[in-house]
Amino acid sequence: MSDFSRLSLNSATTKKWSLAEAVEGCVRAGIPSIGPWRDIVAEAGLDKSARLIREAGLRVSSLCRGGFLTAADPAGQAAALADNRAAILEAVALGTTELFLVVGGLAPGERDVVAARQRVADRLEDLVPFAVEHGVRLVLEPLHPMYSADRALISTLKQALDLAAPYDARAVGVAVDTFHAWWDPELKAQIERAGRENRIASYQVCDFNLPIAADALLSRGMMGDGVIDFATIGGWVRDAGYTGDIEVEIFNQEIWDADGDSTLATMKARYAELVLPYA
Repeated sequence: MSDFSRLSLNSATTKKWSLAEAVEGCVRAGIPSIGPWRDIVAEAGLDKSARLIREAGLRVSSLCRGGFLTAADPAGQAAALADNRAAILEAVALGTTELFLVVGGLAPGERDVVAARQRVADRLEDLVPFAVEHGVRLVLEPLHPMYSADRALISTLKQALDLAAPYDARAVGVAVDTFHAWWDPELKAQIERAGRENRIASYQVCDFNLPIAADALLSRGMMGDGVIDFATIGGWVRDAGYTGDIEVEIFNQEIWDADGDSTLATMKARYAELVLPYA
């Protein structure tokens, strides 16, 4: 019998489900952990969300997401800091220590990538003390380069680790997401570095489907449906010492339109076949 004790459902995978439905689905499927997105937490209400998850006996592997730190104007910067501080408090209420940050892309009309990346570093410096005070780790997630302009100017694990370097590993960590990282020629070395620095805060899995969807956000696939070598990447993450939850996070319209329980059944089967043997 396969061991699903580290498997976590990221709520993006079952986008049609409310938080209550996702929690109930995890319980039915025997999935012990959930990584909710803030939108469905807000829909349910923070206190109710925490209670639903707690009473179901689930762990919260992470909270998605904070970030979007690249605003160039003072008002935008203040709003970003306020939103991220709110996200930190939400993570505390939900019982997770891991808050994902998608750092943001270029400001409207901007072309200065260097300046925008510096603003990410500046806002991170602003946020770290508040996160540390509340026992939450800020998890930098590098995104595939095709999302650089609008979502994340941090595209590689090396960039994320360099950005995290000034801070204690308990304050700022990194995520290894197979969809975003599989192509990186330095991935093995940077996962090894992340392990040495104790910065791997999350391992997320899904596949990279071809052809790219018209909406590039929806090109994620179920493990085994695309081009990613989960055995190799999973082995690198394992050898780097990561023993935490493994989240399945998929943005895919066909999967969203499918029956949620069927999605979880397929997710468990693919996890057992393609991910667990190397985790």
